[in-house]
Amino acid sequence: MSEKRSRRTLPPVVSAKKGKEEFPVPRVFRAARDTPAGRFPLLDVFQGLEATLPFRKYPGDDAAILRTARRTWAHVVDGPGWMYVAPPKTPPEVRAAGFRMVESTDDEIVVARAHLANSPAMDVYLDVIHEFLHVLQRKQGRELWLGRKVPYVDRPTEIEAYAFSVCEARRLGVPDRYLREYLRVTWVTKTESLRLLRNVGVSAEG
Repeated sequence: MSEKRSRRTLPPVVSAKKGKEEFPVPRVFRAARDTPAGRFPLLDVFQGLEATLPFRKYPGDDAAILRTARRTWAHVVDGPGWMYVAPPKTPPEVRAAGFRMVESTDDEIVVARAHLANSPAMDVYLDVIHEFLHVLQRKQGRELWLGRKVPYVDRPTEIEAYAFSVCEARRLGVPDRYLREYLRVTWVTKTESLRLLRNVGVSAEG
């Protein structure tokens, strides 16, 4: 789950930011930023995702991965947050923090409408390649939610997905100062936040 940026702190509603995009995303990719709330095919909302380099680097059979992408939904919702893969049932630790997730047995990436409309294009791009990797991990039988016994920043599926996005960001010339902000997670401690940076190879300030 790439819900970002102290423990038990609900994610904010992303507000519009003025100014030019600092880092461009690949030309083949375009997020449909004006998508209303609702459930849509993933590749209709994140157009060209299947033509990006990261898509060709996902582990597994290319044809099967494309079929999965075509059967995956983007569920655009009003309210706070960024993106996450909808679980069949909201995990207890998430419910205890006061956040109720969209629940689904389908392959479904939940996208906060304000994030889609207002976040930097690079954030949206890195999030969707991260979340679709989670969809594929779950197809492999891997568990995305390991409960409180395993901190979020130490979960193998999260480290793998964040590292995948970091690798693509660096290919596109995104520096660590940007990645430090991108990787800021609101519900983890400062120590855990530093550990996430270390786990995915991003330098901490100073």
